[in-house]
Amino acid sequence: MASTPEHFDAIVLGAGGAGLFCALTAGQRGRRVLVIDHAPEPGKKILISGGGRCNFTNLHTAPDRYLSANPHFAKSALSRYTQHEFIAMVDRHGIAWHEKTLGQLFCDGTAKQIVAMLIDECDRGNVTVRLGASMGEVGHADGVFSVAHGNRIARAPSLVIATGGPSIPKLGATGFAYDLARRFGLKVVEPRPALVPLTLPSDEALFRSLSGVATPVVARAGKTRFAEAALFTHRGLSGPAILQVSSYWRHGEAVGIDLIPDAPTDWLIAAKAARPKAGLRSVLGEHLPDRLAEALADQLALNGGLADQRDANLRAAEARLRDWQFRPDGTEGFAKAEVTVGGIATAGLSSQTMEARSVPGLYAIGEAVDVTGWLGGYNFQWAWSSGWAAGQQV
Repeated sequence: MASTPEHFDAIVLGAGGAGLFCALTAGQRGRRVLVIDHAPEPGKKILISGGGRCNFTNLHTAPDRYLSANPHFAKSALSRYTQHEFIAMVDRHGIAWHEKTLGQLFCDGTAKQIVAMLIDECDRGNVTVRLGASMGEVGHADGVFSVAHGNRIARAPSLVIATGGPSIPKLGATGFAYDLARRFGLKVVEPRPALVPLTLPSDEALFRSLSGVATPVVARAGKTRFAEAALFTHRGLSGPAILQVSSYWRHGEAVGIDLIPDAPTDWLIAAKAARPKAGLRSVLGEHLPDRLAEALADQLALNGGLADQRDANLRAAEARLRDWQFRPDGTEGFAKAEVTVGGIATAGLSSQTMEARSVPGLYAIGEAVDVTGWLGGYNFQWAWSSGWAAGQQV
């Protein structure tokens, strides 16, 4: 039998980055806050991120690094709680960090330090955190939300949905946020895996046989390009450049890869003049890993030395190497996706407070919302910024 209801100012569903940040922000404003999560420990996604070192933000955070049906939605929260303010919190806690590449900041130690920092800040705000709590009925009547969890019932005038998206289900991720949002009449932009490896069909077996080979490229999906490494896998394509374009890729579209992005125009013709007896494979091998150079030379089928090739054929080979077309047949799904594209539609939320326009007191933050960042700490910064925005209001 359920116990007597407990009363709070705000109930936060989800003890991930966004939920904890919202809770600590509200708690330190003097609000009585309860965080509920079915997981046995907080911040599980934080703990595995960045190879266990947590890529906790990015120095180059800006709204144009985010995907959303409304590209302007993230501007308010990101400008009001910035990466520099989060870095200052990390510094206050004495957590050493370093910039790895492209503005990506990582802990020198482990991701556990970031989780410990968030819990410490929650403690400073007297936040109640209940973990391993099975979620029951969520109700709403007379301006008050009620949440059954375990054998308890909590009530509050504010309820924050911070349970994330369905990416990485082995950590307990589900579509709970979307189901709850729909119950309250909020629309959901169809979720799909993002920052996820792409799979190639069987007729691309040549490239799947290159499993483990990586090289710097410029990868393109539509008009969006990313210059980072690509990795060939036994199922298809991965690596940072591919994970980035996966968020923009749609089924049926091709992904174009510039395999030698630093090469100048007519570089094969210049190589022909400099080393006429050299074969295409050896020339490619000066720019690419040996196995990849061999596979591409086989595909291009320019036999003999460069001196034996017409300039037009060399230009055609160069053009293909600049935009090698792959047509993925899918992705590795939510199981391997770092985040989710789509989610609770921003049209129903205030960009200032993250509150639902049609349901006063209901908020949605973090990955649950249709805002998805690039690879490299951007999604954590959205968690901190959106959590802060709601935490200032509840």
